[in-house]
Amino acid sequence: MGIQEIRKMPDKSDRLAHIVIVGGGAGGLELATRLGNRLGRRGKARITLVDRSRTHLWKPLLHEVAAGSMDQDLHEIDYMAQAHWHGFNYRIGEMTGLDRKRRQIAVGPHIDEDGEQVTAGFAISYGILVIAVGSQTNDFGTQGAAENAIFLETPDEAARFHRKLVNACIRANAQTEPLQPDQLHVAIIGGGATGTELAAELHRTTRQLIAFGLDHVDPERDIRISLIEAGPRILPALPERIATAASALLHELGVKIYTGAQVTKVMPGGVCLGNDLILPAELVVWAAGIRAPKFLKDLDGLESNQLNQLKVRLTLQTTRDDDIFAIGDCAECPWPGHARPVPPRAQAAHQQARHMSKQIVRRLRGVPLKDWHYKDRGSLVALGEYSAVGNLMGRLLGGSLFIEGIVARLMYNMLYKLHELALHGLAKVVLDTLARLITRRTEPQVKLH
Repeated sequence: MGIQEIRKMPDKSDRLAHIVIVGGGAGGLELATRLGNRLGRRGKARITLVDRSRTHLWKPLLHEVAAGSMDQDLHEIDYMAQAHWHGFNYRIGEMTGLDRKRRQIAVGPHIDEDGEQVTAGFAISYGILVIAVGSQTNDFGTQGAAENAIFLETPDEAARFHRKLVNACIRANAQTEPLQPDQLHVAIIGGGATGTELAAELHRTTRQLIAFGLDHVDPERDIRISLIEAGPRILPALPERIATAASALLHELGVKIYTGAQVTKVMPGGVCLGNDLILPAELVVWAAGIRAPKFLKDLDGLESNQLNQLKVRLTLQTTRDDDIFAIGDCAECPWPGHARPVPPRAQAAHQQARHMSKQIVRRLRGVPLKDWHYKDRGSLVALGEYSAVGNLMGRLLGGSLFIEGIVARLMYNMLYKLHELALHGLAKVVLDTLARLITRRTEPQVKLH
């Protein structure tokens, strides 16, 4: 069905500029909130956020949901409530097409988990369009990956992995026969930040889970965690010193690291590596590689790369349409002085959202736009409650400062707090943090269901 056939969403007023943001991730939701507070509440523009989900969870937290160390219900943000409190509109649905001539996006019908249609397809007209749909896992066409591995792309998938992990432990505890070779073995494909953090977090939470009455399972003997990386070392995008420190801690925890290992096939009971090694595994997590959603490829003539990312200029405008911007993981933005574009990191999305909120105000005033320049603040990797490692960068430091231990852990936690501050303000963040601290003292430290 073409975009011409899709029912048009009625507008409240045609006199105000309509800014449409597609994607409610770290960048998109921050931008919608900033613009809603600055323009929407004051009646200076209409802001509409479109997302296929009902709630938002900061993506770097997904490994904690998967491991069971975080209750996602305490951290999810309801889009309808956020929109109501901060002066923007929210529409549920997934962008399926673009008509640049008509200045409309097509949004497909929303189907719930029972297969029932919640909303019909519709079109939204825009004055300024910001695409912030993030990225998806790239399985590189590996045989069996889609069918037999769990991708940590959404909170639902992370929660699904955790349920399967808990069920696997309960099943092993109840059976009378010896464990099979693949039982209680978790294979994590991808030694980037997500895979590395998940390996460390699982080591801790599985032991806490076993402590709740699963007496027939010995975590030191029965639970095995393998981390598989195709490159020569884990954390290939980060400085080598960080990777070395993370590897040392994982080795201490008993995590088996396979580097230079290409996964050729994912099977129901294990993983096949390029050297014909079969690695038995009851649970397989795919955390290697990203790409932008397929619908961005050749989206009504917009320029994209081989990963489906939209190419943008330093103003964050797409290269072929000044009224369409792209931010976050779905955008390929130049990084002057570097051979590669800006890396897909949460700090980049945060910086772009902040810059874009000012850009749009300038655009509405008819003032020339300013270029955005990525400021690398360093990288941090949290290894559960055991430690954290990373490097901080900035002018005051005169370069890079390596940090680890409790200082690095505090800095890592601050990244999430900065995201919350952008969405809620200081008062709500302080109260929510206190409430979570109280809750953690009165409930199990690991999610048991």
